[in-house]
Amino acid sequence: QVQLVESGGGLVQAGGSLRLSCAASGRTFSRYSMGWFRQAPGKEREFVAGISWSGGITYYVDSVKGRFTISRDNAKNTVYLQMNSLKPEDTAVYYCAADPNIWTIARVPNKYNYWGQGTQVTVSS
Repeated sequence: QVQLVESGGGLVQAGGSLRLSCAASGRTFSRYSMGWFRQAPGKEREFVAGISWSGGITYYVDSVKGRFTISRDNAKNTVYLQMNSLKPEDTAVYYCAADPNIWTIARVPNKYNYWGQGTQVTVSS
């Protein structure tokens, strides 16, 4: 069982930056691949970025490549999403999620067993 708590969301102007954090409970954090998803009003939940259990492999949706960076600190049971050059279209609720399959980085929500409650990111133009 893993419990996830996101933080770091907020209101920022276009071009600004935010860093999201996701703190995980339990001692088995390193046994999970981790992902960040987002969901805007009226839209489906979208994969944003994923990271392998060791942090050695990362994936990003094309729309955030070069602007967002996912990382993890297994000693602190925390995964991060650094978001730079934010755009109004990045506005959404951002969720972190844990997948016990450490051999892949899934990009669909139903592959993830555990979810945080979400944190709102609003980018004004």
